[in-house]
Amino acid sequence: VQLQASGGGLVQAGGSLTLSCAASGRSFSNYAAGWFRQAPGKERETVSAISWSGADTYYADSVKGRFTTSRDNAKNTVYLQMNSLKPEDTAVYYCAAGGWGSVVAGIGVGYWGQGTQVTVSS
Repeated sequence: VQLQASGGGLVQAGGSLTLSCAASGRSFSNYAAGWFRQAPGKERETVSAISWSGADTYYADSVKGRFTTSRDNAKNTVYLQMNSLKPEDTAVYYCAAGGWGSVVAGIGVGYWGQGTQVTVSS
């Protein structure tokens, strides 16, 4: 599976962005997918995860109520809608795909995309 993330950019605090992750290659719909982020000097953290069917989702406490993940398996794409953005959301965001437990934990994830920068100004 090859993953291509897009949609990052510069936004003011309180604004919104939508990230997209387009997949190609092996059956993307067989895998859970997740969004991760890494800020300078900080460890990578799991932001969200969505099961292969979209029926189950996971969110980090820091983004609950503000971020929403979804997927369209017909388009092999996963989305992250980010609302009420805060300066502390500034990071490089990555999408990835793999087993549900791996994606939620951010450990042993099979497939990674390149990052997209999100910068939130105060």
